Amino acid sequence: MSTFPRVHHRTIDVGGVEVAYRESVPERPDAPTLLLLHGFPSSSHQFRGLFAALGDRYRLIAPDYPGFGRTAAPEDYRYSFDALADTIEGFVERLGLTRFSFYAFDFGAPVGFRIALRRPEWIEGLVVQNGNAYEAGLSQGARDFIALRPDQPEAEATIRNLLTLEGTRFQYETGVADPSVIAPESWTLDQHFLDLPGRKEAQVALAFDYHSNVDQYDAWQAWMRTHTPPALILWGTGDPFFTEPGARAYLDDLPKAGLHLFATGHFALETHLAEIAPLIAEFLDR
Repeated sequence: MSTFPRVHHRTIDVGGVEVAYRESVPERPDAPTLLLLHGFPSSSHQFRGLFAALGDRYRLIAPDYPGFGRTAAPEDYRYSFDALADTIEGFVERLGLTRFSFYAFDFGAPVGFRIALRRPEWIEGLVVQNGNAYEAGLSQGARDFIALRPDQPEAEATIRNLLTLEGTRFQYETGVADPSVIAPESWTLDQHFLDLPGRKEAQVALAFDYHSNVDQYDAWQAWMRTHTPPALILWGTGDPFFTEPGARAYLDDLPKAGLHLFATGHFALETHLAEIAPLIAEFLDR
């Protein structure tokens, strides 16, 4: 692997949304493509380590969703998981991608599986890292959060409490044996973008819509059983939201999937990049 792969940072208009994205330039023009779908409250920045480790061998593409990172959405953008999937589907079309694997982390699972249901011919393989698709994988805290509704007293305040610097740092450090290995700029950069005008309102809307993902779990599972994509399941077992049974549940629908568990938290790449990157490389090479 080269030490410094070439990575472009670009924006592209998708239906009035200026989608910011990172794209590596591999040494081989026919290298496999991996679409990296980030989680909450992060952006394509969370994949910087993968770009450094694998960008010279594979075409890695990581967009920022509307309401995240450097992507700029119009003021009247209506935030929902369907809308995020619409935008990223349009992004894929604008880039001319027709066959790729996708990496589903956290929010990347509901975005990616929606696209997979719509465009199954696009999907070559599936890498899941703490991206839940099963009720068995929801912690009690996650269940309580998903149950929040706009008409409930203090529901919005509960969501906004997670959008603070303390809440963001909690997501990075919970379940990690030695939090000192996590670069502080990870959560501070996420918080910078969360604190931009309109961003917290976008996150509140998405939080209230999260139940729509649970409603689609059966459809996502049926898609996996029907299309049986090659799959690699990676999971931080100390995740406070998505628990280990959610990782193992994938094997019910994809019994040939590779499963690898790591003693870390939600953002497993922050602590276990050295173990995870070779697994992804082996998967893409197969």
